[in-house]
Parts: sequence; C-alpha cells; structure tokens
Amino acid sequence: MTGCGRAFVTGIGGQDGHYLARRLADEGVEVHALAHDAEPPPDLPGVELHLGDLTRADDVRRLVLDLAPDEIYNLAALSSVGRSWEEPALTFAINGTAAAELLATALQVRERTGKDVRFVQASSAEIFGSPDRSPQDEDTPIRPVNPYGEAKAFAHQQVDVFRAKGLHACAAILYNHESPLRPTQFVTRKITSTVAAISRGRADRLVLGNLDARRDWGWAPDYVDAMVRAARAPRPGDYVVATGVSHSVRDFVAAAFTHAGVPDWERLVEVDQALVRPADATELVGDTTRAARDLAWTATVGFHDVVARMVDADLAAY
Repeated sequence: MTGCGRAFVTGIGGQDGHYLARRLADEGVEVHALAHDAEPPPDLPGVELHLGDLTRADDVRRLVLDLAPDEIYNLAALSSVGRSWEEPALTFAINGTAAAELLATALQVRERTGKDVRFVQASSAEIFGSPDRSPQDEDTPIRPVNPYGEAKAFAHQQVDVFRAKGLHACAAILYNHESPLRPTQFVTRKITSTVAAISRGRADRLVLGNLDARRDWGWAPDYVDAMVRAARAPRPGDYVVATGVSHSVRDFVAAAFTHAGVPDWERLVEVDQALVRPADATELVGDTTRAARDLAWTATVGFHDVVARMVDADLAAY
C-alpha cells in the first residue's frame, strides 16, 4: 500500500500523530500537520507544520481549503478521561465540535476540487462505555460513561452524517494502544517508567488506581497502519481496531515488573482511591472481524511484547 498526494494531520504532538506523520512522509506523501501554537512544535523532518488551534474553526477551515489535501487524519484530542471530568466543555470543543467542523471542511474541499477526499476520525472504544457484551464490534450500542467518551461519540456519529453526504469518511474505533511515546500521565507509561525507576533504584513504590479495570492493549504503529488502510480502502466504513484480547491493569503491572527482573513486586504497588475514575468501564475488548475482512488488517504486536518494548525504552533512559 503506497501513498501519494498530500495529507493533513491533526494531533501531531501525540504518539499516533508522530508515527502517522513518519509513516506518510516515508511513503513520499506531502505531509502537512496542525501543531498547537501554545506547545513546542514536534521535530518531524519532512513534515510541514502549521501553528494553530483546532478549536479556531475559521482559521483551520481556511488552511485546509488552501491545502486541499487528499487525505485528512483527525487525531487531535484532549486525551485524558480524568481531565475530561474537570473540563467537560473544553473536551467537547476539541474532541467533538472541532471534529465536526473538520468534516464539514473536508466536504467543502471535495465539492470545490472534485477530489475524492479521504477522512479518518480517530474514534475511541470509550464511546461504548460499560458495554453489556464482549467483545464489542462496530454495531455495539454507543453508551459513553464519561465526558471524553461523550465527545468522541458525537464526533463518531458525525462521521456517518458526512458519509451520507458522499464524503469518504471513516471512524477508526481505537482501543488502548501504547508505545514509548506515551506521556507518563497515561497509566501504561506511568507503570513502565516507574517500574524502570524501581529497577534502577530510583523509586520504591508504584501508586495506581483501579487494578481490576480491563483493557485491550495494542501497539500504536499497528493502529496507525489500520487508519491508513481505512483511508485508502475502496469503500468508507467504521472499524474496530484492537487485538481482541483483554488484560487487567494488574496484568500490565505484573508483565512490566517481570520483564524488568523485579521479583516480589506486589509489595511495591499501592492503590490510591483518589486515582480511581468516577465511572470506569470495567472491560473493553474489540472484535476486529470487519477490519480483517475489509482492510486485511490484524495486530502484529502482542500484549507482552508491547509491555516489554515500553519497559526497555524506559530502562534505556536511565
């Protein structure tokens, strides 16, 4: 699968944006990305950065209409579920309304230029909330249980609205996916960085919230590959992007300590009730039948390898 033409990417400062931009640039795609003007711009050779703010819809619309990209990937999001409880309006503006505005702009590009503009929205398994069946697929009822999931659900449903207008719009329903590029405020990177610190004698305790929450964890570059495949598929659609296997936070902790060579790790872990979410989906695991059938996509990196790669990267930092 080869790329051509011009792509526009939001969320360039996150792990997915980084891997996607590198992937597209390596293919020879002319990559343009929106970098938040209040944050240090990422260092990505071969990517033309445009400083701005996704919530300034008029500015973004002018930029995208001027660029007239062939592919648009909306990865930008306020990505912390915990923070979404503190700032629900901001979460909805970034994760919901801004996505709808970008979809509308993509449709305008299509209508003005005649291009078959391909749009991919980074959706989230959090749109399903606490589902009553596992695994979840594309037809699972959308019932978010937190402001983050609610905003993502709005954007997800807008994809279908604009697809009905003729836009090649896809929603990639991304389950948890990790890499060494995850910031330490995410529980997975908090685990691996702290385990590495304990292993090196730089810390003595790992403090977490709900150890029983179960998630379907994959490798971020795999999930970026799924989004590119969705953009270039013959027909637009929505796709669950997952591994199909769930593990608990406790499993993640155990795998990290084991890989770092730290025995008797239970005594090093403390549960802080203040870190438990007000509403936490207990199990999310995805059914990727449609992605395998329509995109020829499957996850290539398993749970233990994901944990090991992250631990190794954090160990190397010491």
